[in-house]
Amino acid sequence: MTRAADLAAIIKDRAGHDPVRLGLVLGSGLGHIAGQVDGVAIPYADLSGFPHAGVSGHTPNLVIGTLEGVRVAVFGGRAHYYESGDPAAMRLPLEVLKALGAEALVLTNAAGSLRADMPTGSVMLLSDHINFSGLNPLIGEPTDARFVPMTDAHDPGLRMGLRDAAAAEGVHLHEGVYAWYSGPSFETPAEIRAIRTLGADAVGMSTVPEVILARFLGLRVAAVSVLTNMAAGLSAESISHEHTKAMAPLGAAKLERVLRRMLRDSA
Repeated sequence: MTRAADLAAIIKDRAGHDPVRLGLVLGSGLGHIAGQVDGVAIPYADLSGFPHAGVSGHTPNLVIGTLEGVRVAVFGGRAHYYESGDPAAMRLPLEVLKALGAEALVLTNAAGSLRADMPTGSVMLLSDHINFSGLNPLIGEPTDARFVPMTDAHDPGLRMGLRDAAAAEGVHLHEGVYAWYSGPSFETPAEIRAIRTLGADAVGMSTVPEVILARFLGLRVAAVSVLTNMAAGLSAESISHEHTKAMAPLGAAKLERVLRRMLRDSA
């Protein structure tokens, strides 16, 4: 058995053998959503090779259970490139998700807005992304499967489901392009001007490696950002991780409604 299959067997022994339909990765300040799942929480520490999720605002548990009638796997925290220098840090968790039977993945994150019409507290559906860091989690993959096409990497069907759910809930769901910087330092005003010129609408330190890995594994994927601040040079607010955690709940409540409605409509 592969390492992912071994871990999937451990998880099934604890949480049941019914296949998971959807995976959900929670970003900073969004961990409360895991508490809404009717199921079993398994600490990452019990799953050899899972990330320690050492960023404050993340809860390192994998929760398997039912949310709005759909069997889900909720990752209460993620590993970031800036923690270890490994862009493939989330590969094993996503391989495990695939081994649990999932066909789709929804990623969430906290991000900085580059648009005046997307203020703090807004929610943005990713239409596409820019890998501005230049890093890639598939570097070193020995097979030809590494040549992953990224057209429609953000699945049109999943995105439509999220749009419909937002409309039904009366939530204004912006859409835009997310740019990935490696972090952990925040971007300079000059860097923000550069990526605005290139077509970015939001900026963050995660998600893009997971989109690439998900497509490599054959998972359909969509991603949503909660905008926690205006990016550097676009407002007078002080940008910090503490500020991100404090502002995330403003958009997280909207995002939770959208996610619940999407699941309810697909059950």
